[in-house]
Amino acid sequence: MPEHAPTDAETAATAALLFEAGALRNQPRTGWPYDGVPLSATETVAEHSHRTTVIGVALAAMEGADPARTALLCTLHDLHETRIGDQTPVTRRYVTTADPRKVTADQVADAHPAVGNAVTAAIEEFEAGETLEARCARDADKLDCLYRALEYRAIGYRTDGKIERCHAALKTASARSLANAATAMEPAQWQRTSPGAPAGH
Repeated sequence: MPEHAPTDAETAATAALLFEAGALRNQPRTGWPYDGVPLSATETVAEHSHRTTVIGVALAAMEGADPARTALLCTLHDLHETRIGDQTPVTRRYVTTADPRKVTADQVADAHPAVGNAVTAAIEEFEAGETLEARCARDADKLDCLYRALEYRAIGYRTDGKIERCHAALKTASARSLANAATAMEPAQWQRTSPGAPAGH
């Protein structure tokens, strides 16, 4: 049994938070036009968060961190962008936005206390970047960007600068090794190397 039975108001606020999370499906990642990728062709924040989570699980396993905790940090790391949008390094030079921890606190203020505590603790850990799980999650964030840049480059966009910047930002040895492996292959190579794939295709 949970220690705190939710009130109707807390349940409604928690449900509203879940609707808000779904808005990330419609929130574009806005940095890609700087690399020549039209905004109409860019991924959404939700799409980015999905692969970031998968990458985070892989990195955590490789680094000896907790994959489940890392996955949680990755899943939630951009939740605040429903309210402030996806800020690029360029915009952050000129525009001061709210701390993600402050935004998250507002997002969960009226939700079930256990939900609020779980979400805010995850965002605090990610932003602090001190635990191994947080370092893996932060590297996963950069590594997904690097992988996406490689995918865009494969279809003709000039994203070499993004690839280099993301690679340089990686902190863990496993992330750097996965970046090196990725840059040495074609993004669609998985289709040709899967077990059972027909020879010569």
